[in-house]
Amino acid sequence: MRTLVLWDIDHTLISIDGLSREIYGEAFHEVTGRPMDKLADMAGKTDRAIVSETLRLHGIAPAAEVITAFADVLAAAFTARQTEIKKRGRELPGARTALTELAARTDTVQSVLTGNMKPIAVCKLTAFDLQGFVDFEVGAYGLDDAARAPLVGLARQRAKQKYGETFNASTTVLIGDTPNDVDAGHRGGARVVAMATGASDADELRAAGAEIVLPDLTDTDAVVRAILQVSTT
Repeated sequence: MRTLVLWDIDHTLISIDGLSREIYGEAFHEVTGRPMDKLADMAGKTDRAIVSETLRLHGIAPAAEVITAFADVLAAAFTARQTEIKKRGRELPGARTALTELAARTDTVQSVLTGNMKPIAVCKLTAFDLQGFVDFEVGAYGLDDAARAPLVGLARQRAKQKYGETFNASTTVLIGDTPNDVDAGHRGGARVVAMATGASDADELRAAGAEIVLPDLTDTDAVVRAILQVSTT
């Protein structure tokens, strides 16, 4: 029985610092004709939720057509700045080695569970040449739902459709860096390995209920052990 490994992207595998805010600002202005005064909190949230909340912060109703227009512009803007993402961002220590190790195993399927919409997820990982380690077809993304928890079941469903295997709570592992990731994993029916590589420290992640918390991805053996231990608990 294989383990479905679902990676968060931002602050778990890579970081592009303030570039996301800049691109959101550009997209907001293009769609609404107004400057973006405030951006919704992004930590652990989906693009659908971030776009909707940002619109509300400016007194704009998040109608479906507005969200769609915003998403289209946002995806195009990220793609257009892919070279800049590589230049200004960084691959987090240990990420490539961990992905490589898991990709070489026969008992794991790697994908993503991310707040990014799919084109942005592909863009970000491609900028750092990490796209070949994950199966984007079975991932779950930030336009699939406003909430993060339902994405777990969606990823499992897509994995079953592609691989003909049933993944359950004991064989699905979510790896992320925020309490929202931990909550989404538990609500969605997955085990969680939390990385203290973002704004939340190890104590916050443990308090949120993460089964295992690691400081980062640099100890590849520890990462693999954590994933496999959690998946068989």
